[in-house]
Amino acid sequence: MIRRVLIIVFLGVAVAAAAVGLFVTRAIPVPGEPAADTPPAPAAGTAEPRPAPPPPRPAPAPAAAPVAPPARERRIEPPRELGTLHIDSDVPGASVFIDRKFMGRTPLVIDGVAPGAHRLNVSADGFDGLAETIDVEPGPRELRFRLAEVRLDARLAVVHDHRLGSCEGQLVADPSGIRYETSNENDGFGVPLSQLEDFEVDYLAKTLTLKLAGGRRFTFTDPDDDADRLFVFHRDVERAARRLALGDTPADR
Repeated sequence: MIRRVLIIVFLGVAVAAAAVGLFVTRAIPVPGEPAADTPPAPAAGTAEPRPAPPPPRPAPAPAAAPVAPPARERRIEPPRELGTLHIDSDVPGASVFIDRKFMGRTPLVIDGVAPGAHRLNVSADGFDGLAETIDVEPGPRELRFRLAEVRLDARLAVVHDHRLGSCEGQLVADPSGIRYETSNENDGFGVPLSQLEDFEVDYLAKTLTLKLAGGRRFTFTDPDDDADRLFVFHRDVERAARRLALGDTPADR
């Protein structure tokens, strides 16, 4: 009986010792051998696998383009027909300006002039220039200017000084002559420019004096004591009288 118990005890101790040895063998790795719980290392020349990238996020839907408001309907006007000016003068080579822009010298054809009102100036050395506003219409138009003709249309309100008192009236001059219009019948006169024996202005004294050939002498002043008006009137009459004396033709009035 005792012997059987000893055998059983011995067998239990042997089993326990074997179990402890197995546990120690697994816990302590042998040099050169991988540990039991360590995953095997990748083979030489083999890339270590990388974790897969996360799936791409879906791109946001594009914003809807703003709807442009409907364009306003624009009425296309047909191009206006332009005008053509044929300009000539009795003095060849006269300068022509339209709206202060030099266009050339006569005789001259100017194309492409916009319809409407335009300021036209024609001038030549030694002659009085002409200026007028013309209304251009589509199509051709001929214009002829007479610079060589004498033009004079001067008017001046004056006071005629008498020895005793004075009277008021108006001096009027044109290519046909000069006249004094007044309510005083004894002072009124009218003569050709060639019949002026004396004709002078005294700017400092503010007087205009003229003497009729073989007749009376008249001294005039300005009602507002303005010597400039006397000077301009005298200048215009003198210029016209000189040109008429040279044989220039009076302009039609």
